[in-house]
Amino acid sequence: MNSMVIDILKECDALLEGHFLLSSGKHSDKYVQCAKLLQYPDKAEKVLNVVVHKIKDVDFDIVVGPAMGGIIVAYEIGRQTGKPAIFTERVDGKMDLRRGFQIQKGQKILITEDVVTTGKSSMETAKLLEELGGEVVGICCIADRGESSMPYTIYSSTKIEVKSYEKKLCPLCKAGIAYVKPGSRNIK
Repeated sequence: MNSMVIDILKECDALLEGHFLLSSGKHSDKYVQCAKLLQYPDKAEKVLNVVVHKIKDVDFDIVVGPAMGGIIVAYEIGRQTGKPAIFTERVDGKMDLRRGFQIQKGQKILITEDVVTTGKSSMETAKLLEELGGEVVGICCIADRGESSMPYTIYSSTKIEVKSYEKKLCPLCKAGIAYVKPGSRNIK
């Protein structure tokens, strides 16, 4: 765990405690709300520079961030590395590349996220980009919650161990504590 990154996340109120419904459908007692960090460009620059340092020897051509959480992260990593940064977005519940963005055959891609939990958005994005002829060479994120089993290397600013539960096993639900859903994916 990178203490400088954790200190900045706490300073921005980006580390939350309570009862949360995650985009994966799981429940958790902690939540990393990276939007609270990303509202401060100077702090985001410092936190994402940790990732940029880790990818200095990675050969890539373009950075792609899934909407919403990966867009600003892609922009900042692209800015710091001098690489183009684009994004994917959901159309009718499926990840798509729009707005005239293109992936060239053989193009080496880093996918960016704010937080990687199960890796669902990253894997949906990787599938799309590979179908378009790209080659995903890694996943970059601010916080890796360490729950994914993706076939790609994850380059994170910090790794945060957070307990998460299936809804039926959630002790917070059993205790009658109402949850909040801070993420962007529409789930119940």
